[in-house]
Amino acid sequence: MPRGRRGGRVSALEGGPEEEAPQAAAAVPSALWASQLQPEPAAGQILLRGIFEIGRSSCDVVLSERALRWWPIQPERPAGDSKYDVLCKEEFIELKDIFSVKLKRRYSAKQQGSGTLLGITLFICLKKEQNKLKDSTLDLINLSEDHCDVWFKQFKKILAGFSNRPKSLKIILNPQSHKKEATQVYYEKVEPLLRTAGIKTDVTSSTNVLAHSLHGIPHVVTATLHIIMGHIQPVDVCTFSTTGKLLRFGFSAMFGFGGRTLALAEKHRWMSPNQRRDFAVIKALAKLKPEDCEISFLPFMSSQDLQERKAEGSPKSETNDQWQTIQGQILNVSIMAIPCLCSVAPRGLAPNTRLNNGSMALIIARNTSRPEFIKHLKRYASVKNQFNFPFVETYTVEEVKIRPRTNSVPSLEEDGQHATASENSFPWNVDGDLVEVASEVHVRLHPRLINLYGGSMEEMNDSKVNCNCL
Repeated sequence: MPRGRRGGRVSALEGGPEEEAPQAAAAVPSALWASQLQPEPAAGQILLRGIFEIGRSSCDVVLSERALRWWPIQPERPAGDSKYDVLCKEEFIELKDIFSVKLKRRYSAKQQGSGTLLGITLFICLKKEQNKLKDSTLDLINLSEDHCDVWFKQFKKILAGFSNRPKSLKIILNPQSHKKEATQVYYEKVEPLLRTAGIKTDVTSSTNVLAHSLHGIPHVVTATLHIIMGHIQPVDVCTFSTTGKLLRFGFSAMFGFGGRTLALAEKHRWMSPNQRRDFAVIKALAKLKPEDCEISFLPFMSSQDLQERKAEGSPKSETNDQWQTIQGQILNVSIMAIPCLCSVAPRGLAPNTRLNNGSMALIIARNTSRPEFIKHLKRYASVKNQFNFPFVETYTVEEVKIRPRTNSVPSLEEDGQHATASENSFPWNVDGDLVEVASEVHVRLHPRLINLYGGSMEEMNDSKVNCNCL
């Protein structure tokens, strides 16, 4: 099969005006495809069969309903030749891993028009280590316009059949995040991928956006590819309300030390995020004191537990109303519907919680000495169990009510000045946002309330979520 001539500029295009492929996308050697292969799926009906040059070898290529397969065309060799067997090994990619297809053309400075056709470029989503996804390309070289046109149209038809993949997006950028480099990161790494996938975007800005991702790794390309590929996961959501009034929806909250720390950090917005976080933690520890409060919670009952209770003949009211109450001096209360993986807690603030199992983690740190509480906090940054302390209690719950029993408002003293979160209110940290509440807060879980883009739990080995703690 003839190869494209060297020299000139090559780009993968659908036709029309010139458009460069994203720099992040790189052609993967044929040998690497073999390492990426999953157990071979059923081939399904064959749609097309033809000859293309792949990785400088002429290959017999077969397109079926679920996969693209190819193997080198080699001259006959003696039976049992191990080198021959390796060269002729069949390789494939599943069609669900392809997110775009373009015609590949060569352009030269003197040439006008659409350029010389070289073949077809497939844009692939590859799974790497540690939940990471990588974009790559596979070139199918053939100089025949008619041949490539048939294959190109078939690929486009297949991609159009993935109805769960977005066609347009509203992008919200936080220009202050990622050391104020969020906008640059978007236009260098995210926007080129979205453009390649043919997704229309409209960009707006925000200075206070909490980003929740379901990727198990803080990697912008992985997050983008989950969106492009239409990987959707249902996620549990909490409602926070007081005196019958809805405050907001959210995924996690902290009361006590966590709330006071955020309130202190918010008073020093002129600092960098890391500086004000560290300052606030040190200041809150210096003024560490417990809150006198009452915590009521409804323990989580799995479907199996409910069935067993019904089999025992327990009344419905008894099955659904097993509230428990804790009273006393509490240093911190955490309520987490998601694992909350973050920089200060690699295992997560609630590592035993899942994204959509219909339960929340209730973590209570009772009053103890400052050194012991600091040991508890330091455990979050290690692989040790941060809950293995006599003053820490953990529960799996469906609902929680927290009612402060003191008439005094927590003070946030600094440099001799007396400051409060707000008159007659207590600070809460809800998903990294400061929420001030004067009375009881009722937290209720709503299983699988929303769908977010992210990898499946099975594929990602206990997928974790990135959340901003301060």
